[in-house]
This record gives sequence, C-alpha cells and structure tokens, in this order.
Amino acid sequence: MVEGKAVVVTGAGGGIGRDIALAMASHGAKVVVNDIGAALDGAGGSAGPAQQVVDEIRAAGGQAVPNTDSVADAASAARIVECAVESFGRIDAVVNNAGILRDRFFHKMSVDEWDAVLKVHLYGAYYVSRAAATHFKEQNSGAMVHMTSTSGLIGNYGQANYAAAKLGIVALSKSIALDMLKFNVRSNCIAPFAWSRMIGAIPTDTDEQRARVDKIKQMTPAKVAPLAVYLASEAAGAVNGQIFSVRNNEISLISQPRPVRSIHRSEGWTPQSIAEHAMPAMRASFYPLDRSADVFSWDPV
Repeated sequence: MVEGKAVVVTGAGGGIGRDIALAMASHGAKVVVNDIGAALDGAGGSAGPAQQVVDEIRAAGGQAVPNTDSVADAASAARIVECAVESFGRIDAVVNNAGILRDRFFHKMSVDEWDAVLKVHLYGAYYVSRAAATHFKEQNSGAMVHMTSTSGLIGNYGQANYAAAKLGIVALSKSIALDMLKFNVRSNCIAPFAWSRMIGAIPTDTDEQRARVDKIKQMTPAKVAPLAVYLASEAAGAVNGQIFSVRNNEISLISQPRPVRSIHRSEGWTPQSIAEHAMPAMRASFYPLDRSADVFSWDPV
C-alpha cells in the first residue's frame, strides 16, 4: 500500500506508534521511528525504544532509521522531518502519534500540567506537520494522519489538557485539509481505542473497573495500524478532512459539528425571551454530559 514512501511516525517506540511503524514498513514504506524514550508524563529520555523498533523492522527486511528529537519544540520537530529527507531523499507521510498524559481534575490542574500536554499533542502535531508541509507543497503530494481521542471529541474526567489538545488537533487537521487541498495534500484523524501505557493508569479498584480494563486490553494497538497505513497510501486519495475511530475490528466515521436546531425571532432576542422561548425550544436537542465510555457503550468484537 505504501511501497517506497518515506513515512515519519512520532511516538513510535511503543504502543500504537510502534505498531503503525511496523505496519508501514511491512507494506513497503521507509520509516523514521521517532521517540524520545520518555516516561508517560514526558520525563526522562532514551534512544532505546526507537532503536528497538528500527531493529525489528530491519530484521524483517524493511528500512527504518531511529530519531529521538522532541515534537514539542519547532526546531527539534523540523529535524524529525529532515531525518526522513536526509535518510530517504523525501518525505511522503507524517503520523502524529506522540503524546503524554498529565491527568488531573480541572480545578486542581496546574499551568505546567496544562502546558506540557498541549505542547506535545497540539503544538507537536503543528510543528511536525508544518515542517513537512513545505516538502509536500513542493512535490505536490503528501498525507498527514493525526491521532485524536474521544476524550476530546466526547469528553472524559480529569483530562481537560488532553481533551483540549486532542480536539484542537481535529481543527488543525481540517484546516490543513482545506489549505493544502490544491497541493494534493490530505489530512485525516484517527481516534484509537487500544490498550497502551497511555491508558494504563485507568483504575482497577472494583470488579466493574477490572472488567472494563480486560475488555480494553483486547483492543490491541495492531488493530489501529491498518487504517493509518491506508490513509497514508494513494488508495486514500479521496479521503480528506475526516475523523475515524478504531475499536478492535470496528471502524467508525465520526460526525463533525453542524447546527442541530435553530430558533428565529424576527424582532431579535432579549435575555428574557431567550430564557422563555429559545432555550425551552432547543432543550430537547441538548447533548448530555456524556463521557467517551457512555457513547461507546457496546463491546466491539
């Protein structure tokens, strides 16, 4: 599907990123395996995880190089893209997968916890995509795949920083799709459900929680990789600006915000008339305070 393409996968030292990198290589891509080798909260760093994935790809007969630059800095992110160009002579696709977690209830969240997550997820996706965009424009082709989350699309407890970043990535992706359409550049999002260390902190204190985690563990990162490979391929030439979710063997197309109900008043509105007329008329169409698990309430098979 991606024979001969040069692909950057960020955060590819483990979890979903690792499986995407392996799948890209197995389908013929030359892969930059980017990972700073940090802990889940972003602390520390090691070249080991990226190199291990590169070794796996090479052992299987594929082509790959490691990269340990951070996505959270513009100059560093640009070096990730340049690594592909220097190693393989070009860059054809970017998978923005790198991420960290600093979960905290909003009223307890620190500025540092907010900033760190936004820097890696949202700024990181922008920095890497922006560096690749120059090459994509010049060669009149390119594909970007961004990892979003139903924590942003729907909601979750204790993840205001992560949710804001992930929903921001959706808007970033749509803007890239619009702005770069004339250069044959595509941009799409995947909201993955998969067991990885990114969700390994889910509590397992009760039987119900343990049962939920056992179900999530069945959704392996390898289930997400085929869609990422497809979206990076020429076969996805007509797929642009979309959001998909992957849960085990289930792929869903996710809706995007559109007007649900409109109320018109020829003489205009006052706060009182809004209270008496507009809100009662629209209340039946209000969205409940759902979390991701409330909306995706069925077990994928």
